[in-house]
Amino acid sequence: MAELLDHALTSAISPPYERLFATRQRSLDLAAPLSAEDQCVQAMEDASPTKWHLAHTTWFFETFVLSRHLPGYGAFDESFHYCFNSYYEAEGPRHPRAIRGLLTRPSHAEVIAYRAHVDSALHKFVETDIAAEPSIAALIELGVNHEEQHQELLLTDILALFAANPMRPAYARQTGTISGRADPMKWIGFDGGISAIGHQGQGFAFDNETPRHDVLLQPFRLATRLVTHADWQEFMRDGGYSNAALWLSDGWATVKREGWRAPLYYEERDGVWMQMSLHGLRPVDAAAPVTHISYYEADAFARWAGKRLPTEFEWEAASQSAVGAANDLSSGALRPLPAQGPGLQQMFGDCWEWTASAYLPYPRFRTAAGAVGEYNGKFMVNQHVLRGASCATVAGHARPTYRNFFYPHQRWQFMGLRLADDA
Repeated sequence: MAELLDHALTSAISPPYERLFATRQRSLDLAAPLSAEDQCVQAMEDASPTKWHLAHTTWFFETFVLSRHLPGYGAFDESFHYCFNSYYEAEGPRHPRAIRGLLTRPSHAEVIAYRAHVDSALHKFVETDIAAEPSIAALIELGVNHEEQHQELLLTDILALFAANPMRPAYARQTGTISGRADPMKWIGFDGGISAIGHQGQGFAFDNETPRHDVLLQPFRLATRLVTHADWQEFMRDGGYSNAALWLSDGWATVKREGWRAPLYYEERDGVWMQMSLHGLRPVDAAAPVTHISYYEADAFARWAGKRLPTEFEWEAASQSAVGAANDLSSGALRPLPAQGPGLQQMFGDCWEWTASAYLPYPRFRTAAGAVGEYNGKFMVNQHVLRGASCATVAGHARPTYRNFFYPHQRWQFMGLRLADDA
């Protein structure tokens, strides 16, 4: 596993591994409001059942840490290796992603027992000398960040499931009130020039955030806040979903094929727009950032507004001046909130921000050897980069160099946009 260190997977974990076990517990806490039935069902091919998330993150530690580095470790159940591998071809065949919801067995109780078995072994493992080796510590840190990613997916996937339920159930009770009107959109200018992009130095980063390299930026401007529901509804009223001139060809074909006329989870009730959320079906908060939009929609809106999407490099350079507290999972809001105050707001919370950049490797990028090298590199085609974080992102998980990525038609994540312009 020495190759991990070559890709900046430098560990910040040290004994007694508080973050590892806090992360393992957080997954259980996030699943706690759900019934066993809730945790078994898959809403669509892009989503996974909660039970699968709980098992797969456990499989990761069992497969890459315990089975290879803890002497005498015994697998909980050999059949789980097939059931809960995600996409690691080097680890052999696996259950197809599109039908994970058919895994009624193992039961929810067995998955919880599986987690307990692996966690008990992890407690033993971190007391060994080998756990302190830099390459192993880096591997554990990768596992922690991997589980944090799945914690956000757990929430967005259960939202997709509840949105398909005619009862429109709520995952949690909403706190706070609808805020009303947003502040006017303002703009901050940046001089451009040569900017260093990518991770460097101590601390964890995924391999796709490296190597650090220079890019040349032209002078540009960024909006101080994200596009809101009020902004988006103006686009809708102006025929945004029926004007082919605003759309990329693939985007327009998707609009026609899917019948899009609003963001995902929008529903019109008695002339009022509602949107399904983790708090159930609620009236949209006009001042809050619009969410659950595709890259195609974000690009069309920017064109309608006479602006554009920022490149991921513009976003990263500008994010150094971000201000304000992050509305991530730690806030407990579980929904995007309106921007407050002056300056560049909402950069590391509320919703992931589509950029104009295709998801491609940085110059001199090389994948690590073995199964762990499949983590990011093989997906670097036909997807777009999103930057920032969302209201469901674990606190401390995001950073200025973090690169999220999805296909341009996908909408079920907390996805929004910030406008950019040439200075």
